[in-house]
Amino acid sequence: MNEDRYVAAIEISSSKIIAAVGKLRSTNQLDIVAVEQDAGVEGVRYGIIQNLEDTSLRIQHLLQKIQKRPSVTPRQIIGVYIGMSGRSLRSLTTEVSKNLPEDTEITQDIMAGLRAQALKSAIDNSLEVVDAIPRVFRVDKTETTSPKGMIGSYIRGTYDLIVCRPELKRNLVRTLQDKLKITINGAIVTALCTGQLILKPDEKNLGCMLVDMGAETTTVTIYKGGQLRYFVTLPIGGRNITRDLTTLHILEEKAEEMKISSGDAIARDNVSMQNFNGVKMNEVANYIVARSEEIVANIIAQIEYAGLKDKDLPGGIVCIGGGAQLNGILQLLGDRSTLPVRRGQLPSYIRVEDARNQKLELIEVASVLYTGATNNTAECLSLPKHEELPTNGTVTDDPLVDPDPEPARRRGVDKKPKVKKPSMFSRFGNKVAGFFTGTDDDDDDIIE
Repeated sequence: MNEDRYVAAIEISSSKIIAAVGKLRSTNQLDIVAVEQDAGVEGVRYGIIQNLEDTSLRIQHLLQKIQKRPSVTPRQIIGVYIGMSGRSLRSLTTEVSKNLPEDTEITQDIMAGLRAQALKSAIDNSLEVVDAIPRVFRVDKTETTSPKGMIGSYIRGTYDLIVCRPELKRNLVRTLQDKLKITINGAIVTALCTGQLILKPDEKNLGCMLVDMGAETTTVTIYKGGQLRYFVTLPIGGRNITRDLTTLHILEEKAEEMKISSGDAIARDNVSMQNFNGVKMNEVANYIVARSEEIVANIIAQIEYAGLKDKDLPGGIVCIGGGAQLNGILQLLGDRSTLPVRRGQLPSYIRVEDARNQKLELIEVASVLYTGATNNTAECLSLPKHEELPTNGTVTDDPLVDPDPEPARRRGVDKKPKVKKPSMFSRFGNKVAGFFTGTDDDDDDIIE
């Protein structure tokens, strides 16, 4: 890469749509120069677009606002990287194998063929395979994560198939490409690219869990030995707490505000017994604690579903997402699992120049942006073409004069420059002069 390149990404969730434009430097540093958000999305449920028209209009509005930003204009967004998230996304384990001639060197072509075989694995007809992530290989009797270059007569690979319901990706295509005519340069699984971006190599080698707590879904990815071990999307999130509070006859907007400003995931002894606009604050606290404990219990249960125990994940739990902002939720995760818990952060090589946005809110879209930009050279933004002025003719304001007669002849139009006739007084003067010099040949046309 020899020069800076502008890239664009969109992340669609049940609570908001975020569009971002970044500048990828030649050093692979990413500067996020413009971000626009649209909160309160009604056309998306559990991460899946339900209303194509509403969602496309919201995205169009965001892109128009971004294109007017001084850091982007006059560039036009022609392509984007899109994040894929939703409750149907999860991983399934499959094994594929291939017999080889004796003493065969494992090449890239053999590896590609094995992956293609994994992508065609038989699964539930209601699901579509998005990707096949290699976990471990066995060449003859030797287990390895890097089989290329080894010698053997047999290879077997264990892959984690990333699957989802077909409408998840199909509705993204119908919204962006069909309605908005925006090219999807890459559909990237958000949970996996965030894991690549914010998890440390040591954490993934030791074993760790990444939890993205959204509004209606919570994704859990578990790594062990540096490889993906488990991935699931739970249909539960921060909005469940908000909706619980609405049963106290509170509007959802107000319930969300109360959850953020005074909510606590851990039961405290000093909860106020006062009423706030007719709502008992101790009842609010009880609802928040009960639902928070349910969400945390479901998250921790995934360790057992992955065939592991807490002691297998010394790298701990890394949390991101809006739901992780709830006071006490990280402490509750640590107490229930006995694992170290930390909040995920963007790495230093991703800078947010748009001061209006907090870095924690942009982890997902920044991950999609960086992953797409560093793995694909497709253009996301273009500069408008400027029309050049003609260089072989005279510019004129007269609409009847063609400044370039040659193109007119090519169009089959025989246009000649309009010649201005001399005025009556100048012609009369010429006639008089010709009379005394003897050069006047025709005096019939002195006055017309």
